[in-house]
Amino acid sequence: MLTRDETVLLIIDVQGKLARLVHDSEALVKNISKLVRACRILGVPVLYTEQYPKGLGVTVDSIRELLVEEAPFEKVSFSCCGAEGFMQHLRTINRNEIIVTGIESHVCVYQTSVELIEYGYNVHLITDAVSSRSRDNRDIGIHCIETAGAWVKSTEMVIFELLKIAEGEQFKAISSIIKE
Repeated sequence: MLTRDETVLLIIDVQGKLARLVHDSEALVKNISKLVRACRILGVPVLYTEQYPKGLGVTVDSIRELLVEEAPFEKVSFSCCGAEGFMQHLRTINRNEIIVTGIESHVCVYQTSVELIEYGYNVHLITDAVSSRSRDNRDIGIHCIETAGAWVKSTEMVIFELLKIAEGEQFKAISSIIKE
């Protein structure tokens, strides 16, 4: 089970034109936004990356607006682990549970997840918050990440797993996010 003090949210390359081209892009962006907002309420750190932003553009506005406290890790490697400073920063956060979201499931999300697992992290892949340009590539990416040892979860599942109890101000705030 995820705990707030052991978890970090990772958003991989939800950028520009590509974000609009992936399978079920509207749901992807909506679910990642819910996760960011819930993590803010629960005190879970958020990291995000951008794959060659000069060519692919920056993170989509609706998510970037929620990330004003963070700067993206720019990368040209498919795996986030190859981005300059990414692994060093992740190690300084000192959290072993990584919630993984983003695009594309069969490329950057896949390679990042497998590499994180190889480094000893527990990857929690949020299947309704990852995608690829085609549904087939999305599905094969999810399958391969799960086969590599990741936990496969949904947005609501992971939010309630972090929340733990159905009472108090955090529960009220989270409930309004879930209902959107």
